[in-house]
Amino acid sequence: MEETARVVASPCIGVCTLDPHRQCTGCGRHIDEIARWSSMSNEERSRILHRVQPLREQLQQSLRGSLADHERLMRALHPLAQPPAGDGWNRSELVDLLPPGPPVEAAVLAGIVPRANGAQVILTRRTETLRTHGGQVGFPGGRTEPDDRDALAAALRESQEEIALAPGQVQALGYLDPFVTITGYRVTPVVAVVDPEFVPVPQPSEVAEVFEVPLDYLMAPDSLRQVEINHRGRVRHVLEYGWPGQRIWGATAAILYNLRRRLEQVQ
Repeated sequence: MEETARVVASPCIGVCTLDPHRQCTGCGRHIDEIARWSSMSNEERSRILHRVQPLREQLQQSLRGSLADHERLMRALHPLAQPPAGDGWNRSELVDLLPPGPPVEAAVLAGIVPRANGAQVILTRRTETLRTHGGQVGFPGGRTEPDDRDALAAALRESQEEIALAPGQVQALGYLDPFVTITGYRVTPVVAVVDPEFVPVPQPSEVAEVFEVPLDYLMAPDSLRQVEINHRGRVRHVLEYGWPGQRIWGATAAILYNLRRRLEQVQ
């Protein structure tokens, strides 16, 4: 039996975003090559990918190198090639609150921007009118869709949809531990370096505001506190940061706490 030829897939995740030279910031292809991609032969596709690969690697290395102490950060994370397993590091604390059935897979992007005054973490404030978590602070991200290859693909797609972050402006570093929410989601956080030239464009139906918080502040133990809330008739303890003008708490604060703990373990 004749073996079926393997189709050379597009290198972009989601929709290509063009720079002023009409080249995609994610895959390096020119707009003409993107338009003709579906009608190209595998040989022509392979030649294009071979040409743009060094450009993509150069950008990724530049982003990684721009973040101080990125090697330590890499050691603290689960490798991209080995996504973390498990039900969620906090599941035992919420077992009486979780809905029945298996959790819904989701992913978020914990983007770190290298700045002259220190690394910054990108956060968003959700639109007040959203049915769930309206007005709350979080990372770009959401439910993993059937077409997403993995958690990284889901986080990149959602970030592009929510704040117009092109995949080419992101260099993923690794994963944090999965986190389960009381709404029944198993969230896989992706830690990544984001191009300092990125200018967020919030999707108004989902995101009211995009802002940055210094990574040093978020990693300082004194910045984090426990607060009591009453949920379903019981007192619960949740984590919260006292950042001026924003309430960073709950799942978002817990994910940042997980990053801090993993960094402490590789000192």
